[in-house]
Amino acid sequence: MKGYVNVMEEIVNALVTMLMVGHEYQTFCKCDKCRNDMIALALNNLPSHYVTSEDGRKIVYEKLNTTENRKWINKRIISAIHVVGKYPKH
Repeated sequence: MKGYVNVMEEIVNALVTMLMVGHEYQTFCKCDKCRNDMIALALNNLPSHYVTSEDGRKIVYEKLNTTENRKWINKRIISAIHVVGKYPKH
């Protein structure tokens, strides 16, 4: 691990990847620019959770990886996917 990581960024990155392979989002652009815009937009609407150790990462990941938090995070990601899909910048 580098000096610090944003655990929310790791989670959003993984969830965007997972959502974009699903059948619901097959019509959305999957280029790197659009994908990065989706992730950035979602992260701008979510709190960051920086940690400096692997133990800290595990603790924060477990805290964020609840059903309620995943629903809350997914809402922001899905909103970002739709905004970027409607206004792509590529």
